[in-house]
Amino acid sequence: MYRYDNYDQAIVNARVEEFRDQARRRIAGELTEDQFKPLRLMNGLYLQLHAYMLRVAIPYGTLNSRQTHMLAHIAREYDRGYGHFTTRQNIQYNWIKLEDAADILADLASVEMHAIQTSGNCIRNISSDQYAGVSADEVTDPRPWAELLRQWSSFHPEFSYLPRKFKIAVIASETDRAAMRLHDIGVELLKRDGVIGARIFAGGGMGRTPMVGPEIRDFVTEDELISYLEACLRVYNRYGRRDNKFKARIKILVHELGVDEYRRQVEEEFAHMKTLGLNPPTAELDRIRAHFAEPAYETGLPDEVDLSDPDFAIWVKQNVAAHKQPGYAIATISLKPTGGIPGDASADQIDLIADLAAQYSLDELRVTHAQNIVLPYVKKADLYTLWQKLDAAGLAPANLDLISDIIACPGLDYCSLANARSIPVAQKISQRFADLERQQDLGEIKLKISGCINACGHHHAGHIGILGVDRKGTENYQLLLGGSGAEDASLAKIVGPGFDEDGIVDAVEKATNVYKALRQEGERFLDTYRRVGMEPFKEAIYG
Repeated sequence: MYRYDNYDQAIVNARVEEFRDQARRRIAGELTEDQFKPLRLMNGLYLQLHAYMLRVAIPYGTLNSRQTHMLAHIAREYDRGYGHFTTRQNIQYNWIKLEDAADILADLASVEMHAIQTSGNCIRNISSDQYAGVSADEVTDPRPWAELLRQWSSFHPEFSYLPRKFKIAVIASETDRAAMRLHDIGVELLKRDGVIGARIFAGGGMGRTPMVGPEIRDFVTEDELISYLEACLRVYNRYGRRDNKFKARIKILVHELGVDEYRRQVEEEFAHMKTLGLNPPTAELDRIRAHFAEPAYETGLPDEVDLSDPDFAIWVKQNVAAHKQPGYAIATISLKPTGGIPGDASADQIDLIADLAAQYSLDELRVTHAQNIVLPYVKKADLYTLWQKLDAAGLAPANLDLISDIIACPGLDYCSLANARSIPVAQKISQRFADLERQQDLGEIKLKISGCINACGHHHAGHIGILGVDRKGTENYQLLLGGSGAEDASLAKIVGPGFDEDGIVDAVEKATNVYKALRQEGERFLDTYRRVGMEPFKEAIYG
């Protein structure tokens, strides 16, 4: 993984001291809240319903054990003993005191971390595939490119005050594990005639007006990728709607201009960009790529796993993925226990995860956009011992991609923007479907919950989505069906009138019953929905 050099460390240290002075002046009354707000947001500090919330950047979701132990320390020392892993592969702390914020940033800086650009109208955390570098289906490791984009976008003077926040995802596989086409810009690395380059998508996103990003260019070579992305952003920065924040995202610009006209303007800008010599030298990408060199894999390891323990066998089947290296496996730690809060982990659990990464995963772990944790370098011979330790800590739910593997935002329990609570709904659904055999029978179901139209819980991309709205002062929940954030990206559609908290749980169950009654051999929930359409589900839910 990437390690800071002197420049990186100096930049982060300077930002800590700059913010320390800004926070001191706010506490002393020398800055009003209106003056302080843009300063704190540049450092990921939000003012929520009950306290400040700090969002910490985890570039493309990658951490080592030292950094992870620091996240546990912050949860224990400055919060209420837990952290919340988010759908942008970051972590949030919901109970931060302003007087502690600079000390937290200093602690983060000591382990090469920060909270810069986790808020504001700038390029946010670059996200990527949690299996990057270890999956056999990728054409190249996307992490060096994600890191290059992180460095390019950090403090970029032209893109620090965009019309709206901006999100980029980078993948290198036809299997999309990062919801790439639902980002403002999606980058799919591929190889054409032996040359590495990328397909570029632009104008995707969720929120008030969800859209799947259309393809803008079918191939740009890796040595011109930065210039092409600069061109995409320049056109957006020039014409994006600053007069209306609800129409300020690039998806609106692409939609209103039309894909062809947006593409034409980008190509025109790109031709100009190529004359400026702004692409980084090959040596810089090589420098970054060296940080992601293949680890010293052991050879001759056993490739078979003893599955005689039935509970362990279930976990392996559901939570363990194939690795490109013989004798190794990719293990996912589910943060979705029955009745738990999706994405939450206690300080003790975070410490344990750090220890397990150090002992069993070459000192590396990944945060997923589905709010789970991946250990990417586990020897198959170590899987049983790893599982036993996870199980003892309540971290071994065998539910990856099942209906209880719920994505949920913090909702009205914490967020000042939310209209409804997400957490109690997620808890009740996971309890309703607590029986693992029942979950396995239903198979892959991506269930996603948002507490408001901003869609931090990705409800538009759920096979089953739930949106919490305010209906005359009462929390109301709309059911959506048919979304996907994968390579078959699609947007879920609202079934009909909303429900109360218990009613939405019943509606989800009715939807799964329709699926069971109508499915054909080998069909997922999403496949059945796409084949039969909305009407059978609507009739059963409202009949």
